[in-house]
Amino acid sequence: MSEKFDVAVFGSLIVDFISYVPRLPKVGETLHGTKFATGFGGKGANQCVAAARLGSRTAMVGKLGNDPWGKNYYNNLQAEGVNVDHVDILDGQNTGIAQINVANNGDNQIVIVVGANNSLQPNDVQVSEDVINKAKVLVCQLETPVQATIEALKNFKGISIMNAAPGMENIPLDLLKLCTIFCVNESEATLITGMVVETIIQAKAALLKLRDMGCGTIIITLGEKGAIFATKDSQKVIHVRPFKVNKVLDTTGAGDAFIGALAHVLATHPTAEMVECVATANRVAAFSVQKPGTQTSFPRVDEVNLSAGLSSSDFSEWEYI
Repeated sequence: MSEKFDVAVFGSLIVDFISYVPRLPKVGETLHGTKFATGFGGKGANQCVAAARLGSRTAMVGKLGNDPWGKNYYNNLQAEGVNVDHVDILDGQNTGIAQINVANNGDNQIVIVVGANNSLQPNDVQVSEDVINKAKVLVCQLETPVQATIEALKNFKGISIMNAAPGMENIPLDLLKLCTIFCVNESEATLITGMVVETIIQAKAALLKLRDMGCGTIIITLGEKGAIFATKDSQKVIHVRPFKVNKVLDTTGAGDAFIGALAHVLATHPTAEMVECVATANRVAAFSVQKPGTQTSFPRVDEVNLSAGLSSSDFSEWEYI
């Protein structure tokens, strides 16, 4: 194979079952929903599709079940222009599923059953090295077995992004130390560090603890408050202000839109400053929350002004904290 890739994703593929509800239900409560939809999800595939829609040449490494959902998903990835040479459809396995409730204010709650995703193993790193080793950026998450993810990070020589989601207590330190960029949201940072992360200042304290745990460059996304980060070679923590939106419709997948956009910019604009990369990812995530669904909400390259994020060189979009 001679094809080169901007972004390779080693991770999960999950089908979303989405119920739209007036508000999120309380424990034991039954609510009438207003709409039901199915969609293609899973953090790994979401991030891959997000990068592909922005123009990256992408490859996915993952597992699907030999059922109608898996076959449809495989075809969808091909339609998005994603290389699927190492997306395996497994007999006797169910495709991973997610049950998602989305409230009127955009909040969501999600339960996943990973199914075939559990079959992604360390040996798959060697099997798929023809695509992984030809990528500029590798993206990993925590919806597939951790040892396989560690193996992928160990073997990859380019820029790697470890999106430690879903959050994990007692996270293996290799996941923090082997990646180029470690990225989490508030709740994931709380689980990993044991610290409350609700404000920007609390997020800074958690970021500094993650650095003490062995991380290099660290990004903590903060939803409507934007994101903070510190690069491996700097002691300064920077707050990148959020891109404002008029109405939040559905926050499902916003974090994946952020990671996909970050990977895309790192791969296709190698001279960009990290503040520009984070600002661009914020812009893409903000676009996604204004549309329903997960992958259906991700913008294509002609729908979002990436160049605006890549000109974030003044204090109008960021500040030291």
